[in-house]
Amino acid sequence: MLSFKTERHVLANGLTVVLAPDDAVPVVAVNLWYGVGSRNERPGRTGFAHLFEHMMFQGSKHVPKNRHFELIERAGGSLNATTWFDRTNYFETLPSHQLELALWLESDRMGHFVEALTPETLANQQGVVLNERKERYENQPYGDWDERMLRMLWPPEHAYHHTVIGEIADISAATLEDVESFFRTFYVPNNAVLTLAGDLDPELALAAAERWFGPIPAGAPIPDIPGVVDPGPVVGGAPREMVEAEVPLPRVYLGARIPPASEAEFYAADLATSILGDGRASRLYRRLVREQRVARDAVSFAFPLVHGRSMMLSWITGYAGADPAELEAALVAEVEGLADVTPAEVARVQAMAETRFLSQVAQLATRADLLSMNQLLFGDAERLNSEVERMRAVTADDVRGFAERFLRPDNRAVLTYVPREIA
Repeated sequence: MLSFKTERHVLANGLTVVLAPDDAVPVVAVNLWYGVGSRNERPGRTGFAHLFEHMMFQGSKHVPKNRHFELIERAGGSLNATTWFDRTNYFETLPSHQLELALWLESDRMGHFVEALTPETLANQQGVVLNERKERYENQPYGDWDERMLRMLWPPEHAYHHTVIGEIADISAATLEDVESFFRTFYVPNNAVLTLAGDLDPELALAAAERWFGPIPAGAPIPDIPGVVDPGPVVGGAPREMVEAEVPLPRVYLGARIPPASEAEFYAADLATSILGDGRASRLYRRLVREQRVARDAVSFAFPLVHGRSMMLSWITGYAGADPAELEAALVAEVEGLADVTPAEVARVQAMAETRFLSQVAQLATRADLLSMNQLLFGDAERLNSEVERMRAVTADDVRGFAERFLRPDNRAVLTYVPREIA
């Protein structure tokens, strides 16, 4: 078991502060997770969480537009932000003596973003996001696969039914009032975890966090996630879609509902996808790419989602002129073939997962992010320390049992792309 020690404090306004001292190098990671993602969006208001990822760099009351990047980079640091179904995170890594710079910047946009909001900044970032959507979805081969797959796996009343980037009409229709309401609802101290990791004195770091974030008022209680929480363990059928598009080669996707990342069985699902698609020794690569030569590439992975259920995805790309039905049959055979997984296969992917995880936590910024994740999603930052044990606990019987329960024909969405000219 790992032994990263942390302190957890909750300020009067509800902000959770996780402190993780490590004086190996004179660097500090500042990591802020908000409990808001696309799952919190309501029908007709999709894409707001991702839009905010962009908006939050457009200035706040005391920080002009683009100055956040300028100040952090001038101090020798780096920064970024990401949005996901279950959260949004903002993060900086910089020399430890510059800790208060990052705290000031993050607290100013948490407490004073609205004061800098203008019609011009909103319109500008709406345009940026709409262009990003066109580049990633409309103008990229297979680019809209997740939008199509989400609609097959999740009913309209579930929070994962729509993409993180949102719908074009919803993004375009967002008003200043919409944006301000969304901000005041979710970007509040009582919906956030601030992790400070690295070369820091816990007492001084906590005092600095209190100084910068303490005056920000708590928000109202966070609204429940809209729609149903759990749509059921399986899709209850085999939805399928055939798409004729400007793609170079035929490709078949298989999607399935699986247990959420909060349950032990998720680890069996995650290792199952590694057995299928992780590296050249994986089943999909070895059998379909190298031996049978029916596929050019093959992929399988599990989404670490926590709202009711999660999902697993596998796909293979065939050669020009390949029969999509044959590709699907080959992929299905390998997915269903997990029923005969061996202990040796499980041990191989456990070793790979452990090595990858230990490499990640050795990096200060990633460790801070994982501490924030475990605190926000699971209520325990130090849960990070037992992650390897959860991986190691999975047996071949667990993987076989997962495959039997969840990789069934009635829990399988099939999405097929074929080049338009051969359709």
